[in-house]
Amino acid sequence: MAAANTLQDLSSLPVTEKMSECKASLTNKPCVGKFNGKSEDKPLPSSLVVETEKPEAEKATVEVEYIESENLNNVDDADTVLKSVLAGLDSKDWITVCDALNNVRRLSIFHKDAMLHLLEKVIPLVVKSLKNPRSAVCKTACMTSADIFSSYNDHITDLLDSLLTQLLLKSSQDKRFVCEAADKALISMTKYVSPTLLLPKLQPCLKNRNPRIRAKASLCFSRSVPRLGVEGIKEYGIDKLVQAAASQLSDQLPESREAARTVLLELQTVYEKAHPLIKPETASSSSPSQEEEQTPEAEPITWEIFCQSKLSALSAQAVLRVTNVVAVTARESLVTTGSSSSSQL
Repeated sequence: MAAANTLQDLSSLPVTEKMSECKASLTNKPCVGKFNGKSEDKPLPSSLVVETEKPEAEKATVEVEYIESENLNNVDDADTVLKSVLAGLDSKDWITVCDALNNVRRLSIFHKDAMLHLLEKVIPLVVKSLKNPRSAVCKTACMTSADIFSSYNDHITDLLDSLLTQLLLKSSQDKRFVCEAADKALISMTKYVSPTLLLPKLQPCLKNRNPRIRAKASLCFSRSVPRLGVEGIKEYGIDKLVQAAASQLSDQLPESREAARTVLLELQTVYEKAHPLIKPETASSSSPSQEEEQTPEAEPITWEIFCQSKLSALSAQAVLRVTNVVAVTARESLVTTGSSSSSQL
């Protein structure tokens, strides 16, 4: 009797059935049901199966490794990579594009001569990658540009325009880690590309409508001018350089103005060192008596006359205000020293 009551009580217990959530990332296994609180890997009864739309596949997380130039390894088969690199750069799969960009870097470092003939086709595809909406592709393209500059120097001058524009753009208005990579590429450009060839490419960028692009171009300009040296500045035309720098003194962003000040101080120093060689005609035509009168202030007047003869009145005034700060400070220190010594006497 007791056994019968026990069986009756067991048969009257409720059976709880509950569907578990099915994720699309799992394999096509039937949903796990719970019977009497215990999970069992068996199909649910047909009466409890609910038809639902198949969710989208779960996206895999891909991490891109940014390898520094000194840590890049050589390719296993250069000929095979050379044949496939263009297709990889033009791929619609962004991971394939990143791999191809890294292969371009390896070829530039380890097989420089073998890839030289491909530069005409490679650089437009690198520019395309710089325009890619994926930040990982953009940064890898910036790193590729830096390696191309360091490997090929002046060989890419004819292909530089579009690459320069995109690097200036990326360095001024993108995610921080992309901006930093673009800045490094621009530094590599000013370091390895001849300033005589680079400066004519940079000067139009100083007039770009985007103030941030102008600021980045000004920084490149200020890094390139000193690399010319005294003779190079004279050959390029110090008047052209002064005019270009003067145009940035009134720019909207402080980065442009500071870069212009740096260039003008450098040009003033070079001009004064090469004074006998680039002496203005107005100074050479003066009479001996006038030269004797101007002797105490020869250097400041010479630079002042030069600026006034090559610039508008307002621009010349701005340039002289910037370049005479050091001279004025030096004079003030001399006056202070002289007055203190005279008081001691």
